[in-house]
Amino acid sequence: MVPARVSLLTIGALDLPALRSFYRKLGWEETAVSSDSYAVFRTAGVLLSLFPYEELLKDSGLDTAPAAKGFKGVTFAVNVDRPESVDAVMEEVRAAGGRITREASDAFWGGRTAYFLDPEDNAWEVAWNPTAVFDERGAMIDF
Repeated sequence: MVPARVSLLTIGALDLPALRSFYRKLGWEETAVSSDSYAVFRTAGVLLSLFPYEELLKDSGLDTAPAAKGFKGVTFAVNVDRPESVDAVMEEVRAAGGRITREASDAFWGGRTAYFLDPEDNAWEVAWNPTAVFDERGAMIDF
C-alpha cells in the first residue's frame, strides 16, 4: 500500500535565487538542508522545496522542453483560520511581489478565498474554510 502522505512538494525553479527571495519575503523559514542550489521551507504540513528546473528534470528521468512561465495546471493552498486572514495574507503577498490573480472574496461554498502567482507563475490559493480542522502544528487535517 502507498502511504497517503504528502511530505515534500518540489517546485522546479527557473531562477532559484529570485524564487527563494520571494518565499523568504513571505516570512517562510528555510531548513538547515538548504544550500546555494536547493531551498527547503518549513510549512505546517509538508516541506516546500525549490530545485533548479533542469536538475529536477535529470533527477526525475524526464525529458521535456524547458519550462516556461505560465499556469502549470497545479495549485497550492495556504489555509487560514479566520476569514479576515485571507485579506491580510494577500496584502503580505502583494508587498513581497506576488501577482494577485483573484482578490479576496466570499466563496459560494461559505468560505473566503483569493489567488496569487509567485514570480514563476506557480499558483497559490489562500483560503478560509469554516469547517477546516487544524492540528497543533497548524496543518489542516480535515474539512
